[in-house]
Amino acid sequence: MEEGNPTSPVALIVGVTGMVGVALAEALKKPTALGGPWKVYGVARQALPVWFPSSALDTFIMLDVLHKENTNKILSPISSQITHVFWVAISVNESEEVNVSLNSSMLSNVLDALTSSPNSQVRHMTLQTGTKQYMGPIFDSAFSSHLVPHDAPFREDYPRLPFPNFYYALEDILVSYPKSITYSIHRSSIIIGASSRSYYNLLLSLSVYALICKHRNYPFRYVGNKYNWEHFWDMSDARVLAEQQIWASVTYKANNQAFNCTNGDVFTWKMLWKVLCDVFDVEFVPFDDKENFDVVDFLKDKGEVWDKIVETNGLYKTNMEEIACFKAIQVNLKNLMIQHVCSMNKSREFGFHGYANSLASIAPWVERLRQMKILP
Repeated sequence: MEEGNPTSPVALIVGVTGMVGVALAEALKKPTALGGPWKVYGVARQALPVWFPSSALDTFIMLDVLHKENTNKILSPISSQITHVFWVAISVNESEEVNVSLNSSMLSNVLDALTSSPNSQVRHMTLQTGTKQYMGPIFDSAFSSHLVPHDAPFREDYPRLPFPNFYYALEDILVSYPKSITYSIHRSSIIIGASSRSYYNLLLSLSVYALICKHRNYPFRYVGNKYNWEHFWDMSDARVLAEQQIWASVTYKANNQAFNCTNGDVFTWKMLWKVLCDVFDVEFVPFDDKENFDVVDFLKDKGEVWDKIVETNGLYKTNMEEIACFKAIQVNLKNLMIQHVCSMNKSREFGFHGYANSLASIAPWVERLRQMKILP
């Protein structure tokens, strides 16, 4: 742990309304939070939604950090207070080259605003990325057909793949700043958490799909291929990600290191599908290899069904197309034929032992989404 901090830590969470942003804010405000007590600032492009736990923030800042001048105007005045930056923001586009440009601009704008003053107090930056580090730009059709992912389990010391990747660009930006600012990189798997503001929200997407099937009495069919139905994957609970990022931000040994961050266990999609069927009380449909089910095509005209479910149950108003990531799910589960598993050895060797039971966490996270009135 850091010793003799001259000031109490002040966190700035960029992307605070996403799954990990919410988990970070709640974790930092716990009396038992490492390095605390923390003061917590949160940044997001849009106003706080009604479901956000307002007690988890001391100050909220509505700001689109893609705009350099505005970012500097708003963040520079608080650079003498912020000691730790938690980066869980993302801009998602089909072109990886565009991803590199936009995400790099966002990160540079924030860091420039916070470090340009001689009174800057920034000591550490955590950067959340993911397993595209080891697979390449799987969502960009210009590259996806000829990608050769690294072998599983994915390890932090694997070399970079020879394709554009905004994760690589963001890491390079961190390294370019003065050595007085330490950093840590956190590579997640599929993230499970509670928010209506995360672009890649697998659990919320599959929940919407299950509820539409239940509402219309459609079979809740698996959306991927046979290989992934039977082979191992892993996931990252948002609370474990938050724990690891806080741990790394106040642990000297973790400075300037990259860590995988998963729950530490594995599952097959057959196992997970049975859990989803139990949670949403829909019939389990065995995978049929003869079917070529396209979930994107199936749900393309179901937005009105979701609108009806939202209205009937008095839910927080959401648009199916905005909260679901069916295309991303299909790319992962229909196109990939790999065991999607990360090694957690390095993280454990450095002293972080956080974990979660992946299958057992599904029902509590769905219940949290129900409490937030995002799901019925």
